[in-house]
Amino acid sequence: MNGHEFPWQRLAATGIGSLPGTDAAEAARVVAGELSDFIHVFELPARGPGADLVGRTAALLTEVSLDLGLDTTPQGWRVAPGPGRAMRRARSWSGEDLDALEGQAQSYVGPIKTEVCGPWTLAASIEMATGERILKDAGACRDITQALAEAVRLHIGDLVRRFSGPVVVQIDEPSLPAVLAGAIGTASGLSSYRPIERASAGAGLRIVLDAAKDSGATVGVHCCAREVPVDMLVKAGAEFISLDLLRGNCPDEQLGQLLESGIGLFAGSVPAVGNGTISDAEASRPVRELIHRLGMSDPAWLAGVVITPTCGLAGANWEWVRAAYDACRAAGRVLRDDRVDGAEEGGDHGG
Repeated sequence: MNGHEFPWQRLAATGIGSLPGTDAAEAARVVAGELSDFIHVFELPARGPGADLVGRTAALLTEVSLDLGLDTTPQGWRVAPGPGRAMRRARSWSGEDLDALEGQAQSYVGPIKTEVCGPWTLAASIEMATGERILKDAGACRDITQALAEAVRLHIGDLVRRFSGPVVVQIDEPSLPAVLAGAIGTASGLSSYRPIERASAGAGLRIVLDAAKDSGATVGVHCCAREVPVDMLVKAGAEFISLDLLRGNCPDEQLGQLLESGIGLFAGSVPAVGNGTISDAEASRPVRELIHRLGMSDPAWLAGVVITPTCGLAGANWEWVRAAYDACRAAGRVLRDDRVDGAEEGGDHGG
């Protein structure tokens, strides 16, 4: 795939992943109804352990081998000798979510995006039997990366069987900047694990990204932390970068290079939590101002841009979720039409 051929429409709208509540049927109705051009697999972390990003990804790992299990601890997750109750619950929820979304998207032929925890966030989040994080052990990091690559292949295969459209894989790496900076604390709390070299981190990511590409998916990386290592992610093979444009966690220069090189940009442009509605002008402003600052007038540079909310819709209510998704769609219309008032095309799904 070259940098300008994407499976989504220019300036389409989609979500990041998490949504509020515990009702898969309701979440599926909202995603299929509000994001009619680019649906996504949803996460409902309010259900509890196993519905979070790490737990859901661990459930995918159990599809590779039943020996790849996790169990809950007061601090989060720990490697276990088998899937256990928490993993069985996570697998059940994942199947329920996909069944619900598949049922709501029977006639849908557009792209479907799924979200998977990246290898370095997994390594920084999961304890070994010793109580230390996987991050401490280079061999364990390699093992979980290889297992994750295979899990991604199997997951893409499941999505291809269920849905008609192309698959897009979002690798979530919220902990990556902390891993690179050596800012992940040890079990004692008295020190931190050594920083992972950027070359090693990129090589690990590439294994997972290549697995997704080899399975026919378009794959990119989402990071909502400060100081997103965009250049490293691109070198690792990311075909799009997803970040919170509202938070300014990436310098304009890097964003400009991203667009010029034909890498997709999922621009978090609408707050994840709020009240009421958002005007079309307000929703489109982050991308309009970025393009203005960069001096980019050629619409070809917007070919890979997707409008999203910022992280954290799990903390919103359903009224705001609908309003946020409507605002993302409206922002795309404004940018396509180069208008700022949106007066001619009101949102038809506003919350």
